[in-house]
Amino acid sequence: MTTRLSVNNLKFHIDHEPDESHMASAIAKQLRVPVSDISDIEIRKRSIDARHKDDIRYVYSVDCDIRDADRVLKRTGVRNVAVSNHLVYSIPDNVHLKAYAGRPVVIGAGPAGLFCAYIMVEAGLRPIVIERGSDVDSRRVDVDEFWKNGILDPESNVQFGEGGAGAFSDGKLNTLVNDKAGRCRFVLETFVMFGAPVNILYDSKPHVGTDILIDVIRNMREYMSLHGAEFRFGSKVTDIVTNTGVDMHITGVTVENSDGTYQIGSDKVILAIGHSARDTFNLLYDSGVAVSAKSFAVGLRVEHPRRFIDVSQYGEQGAGLLPAAPYKLTSRTGSGRGVYSFCMCPGGYVVNASSEPGMLAVNGMSYSGRNGDNSNSAVIVTVTPEDYPSDHPLAGVEFQRTLERRAYEAGQGAIPVQRLGDFALQCGEKWFGDISGEAGKELVRDPWQGFGPACKGRYLESDLAPILPMELNRCIIEGMMCFNKSIPGFSRPDIYLSGVESRTSSPVRIERDESGQSVSVRGLYPCGEGAGYAGGITSAAMDGMYIAEQVISSL
Repeated sequence: MTTRLSVNNLKFHIDHEPDESHMASAIAKQLRVPVSDISDIEIRKRSIDARHKDDIRYVYSVDCDIRDADRVLKRTGVRNVAVSNHLVYSIPDNVHLKAYAGRPVVIGAGPAGLFCAYIMVEAGLRPIVIERGSDVDSRRVDVDEFWKNGILDPESNVQFGEGGAGAFSDGKLNTLVNDKAGRCRFVLETFVMFGAPVNILYDSKPHVGTDILIDVIRNMREYMSLHGAEFRFGSKVTDIVTNTGVDMHITGVTVENSDGTYQIGSDKVILAIGHSARDTFNLLYDSGVAVSAKSFAVGLRVEHPRRFIDVSQYGEQGAGLLPAAPYKLTSRTGSGRGVYSFCMCPGGYVVNASSEPGMLAVNGMSYSGRNGDNSNSAVIVTVTPEDYPSDHPLAGVEFQRTLERRAYEAGQGAIPVQRLGDFALQCGEKWFGDISGEAGKELVRDPWQGFGPACKGRYLESDLAPILPMELNRCIIEGMMCFNKSIPGFSRPDIYLSGVESRTSSPVRIERDESGQSVSVRGLYPCGEGAGYAGGITSAAMDGMYIAEQVISSL
C-alpha cells in the first residue's frame, strides 16, 4: 500500500537541475528507503539558497507515493516529511443556477475580471465582459506604436485593454495573500493550462513574462467565448443604472462604443476596473457608490546593469549558471515612512505606462527570458490620505495626476531620467564620490561599461527633483543609502533613476460588505486591484474568483 508524502529540503547544486532519477535517489536517501519504493514524483516548490555564494543550491519540495509510508513516518531521525495535504480548489456549485436567466456583467478584462468570468463560465453562467480597451493582440500593436512615436491612445495602452496593466509588466505571479481555499494554486494551474510554462507551479518566485502572458490571455478568452462568455472590446461603461427605491439595486449599465451608446440589463455587475480607471472612479462617486481614499506608494524606478545585480546576489559562478537575479529591499526612514523596492524586473525595461494625455507614469517590464542588459525596480515611499491635497475620497487620484503632470513636463513628454548623484545634489543631499565601497567596486568593474537607461519609449535626461514632494525625494535617498548596505554599489551616483512610479496600487477603495457587494448599491460587486482589494496579477485573479463565488452563492 502506498501513501502520498510531502518531502522537503531536498538540495542540489546549481550546476545541474535534477532529473527524476536524481530526485528519486535524493528522496530515498532522505527517507532511508529503496528507490523502488518511490513513485509518481511531483515538484511542489523550488527555490534558490544563495546564502553561501561558493555553494549555491536549488532547494526542492516534492510530493511522491511511498510504499509502507507509515513505517517511514514513525522512523526516528527522518525529517522534512509529512503526509501530503494540499488545498484543492473546487468550482462552486449551485443547484439554482439553471433557473437564473440573467447574465452577469463583468466590467474590465484584467486578471480580476478574467478569472471572475472564468469561474462563472465553469459553473455554467454566461457572463458579458465589457472592456474599454482592445483585445490583447490589437493592444500590443497600440502599445508598441506608442513606445515608438509617443502618440497615446487613451483607451488602449499599458493600463487599459485585455489583460490589464499586468499584461505589460514582468508577469510576476507570487503573492503574500493567505490562501485558505486553494485559489492561488488554481490560478497558476489555469495559466499553465492556457500556455504558461509548467515551472510557475513550483518556482518560489514564478513569472511568465509579457511575451508569453499575451498568448495565455488570448487562449483563456477564446476558451471562455466557446463556453458561453461574450467579450465586448472598445466598450466603455459610462453609467450604472439602478432602481428608484430607497435601497439602491443595480439594474444594468450604460455602454459607449464606436457605434454609439446602449444599455445592458443585469442585476449582477462586477467592477473589475483596474487601478487606473480614474474617470470610472468619478462616475461611481457621482452615482452614490461608497468610495474612500486609501494609502498607496509612489517613487522612482532605479536601473543597474543586470550582470551587477546577478553577481551581487549569486556571486561570479552563480551569475553564470542561474537566471537573472531578483532582489527585495526594505527600510524605514527617520521620519517613519517605509521605503522599499517594488515590482523588481530582472533583465527588464523601464516602460512608459501613461494612460492620460499630458501625464506620464512609468512601470517595469520583462520578457520571459529576462535577458535585457539592465535590471530595474521601483523604489517607492508609502503615502497616506494625510499627504493628499484634501479629504475628498478621490483626493489620492488627484495626487497621482499632479505627480504625472510634473513627470510629463520634466521629460517633455518622454520618460525623464537622471543619475542618482545629480538627483541627490538637487535635493540638497551632499554626495562624496563613489559610495560603493571596496566590495562594491570589486563587483562592478566590468558591468558598468556602456551602462545606460533601458527604456520602452523615448527618454530624456531631466531634473527629477521637482516631480515628487521634497520630503519623499529625501526618503528615497535615505532608503537608497540603506539599500547600499545590503547590496554594495546599489547606490552608486552614476546609476539611473526615472519617474514617476505612481500606479503601484489603487488610491481608492470601493467599499464592499462580507457578501462582496457594494455597501451602497446591491448587486454591484467591487473587485480586484482597482477596487482596493488586491495588489498584483495573482491576488487580483484570486479576488476575482472570490467575487464569482459570491455571485454564484447569491443565486
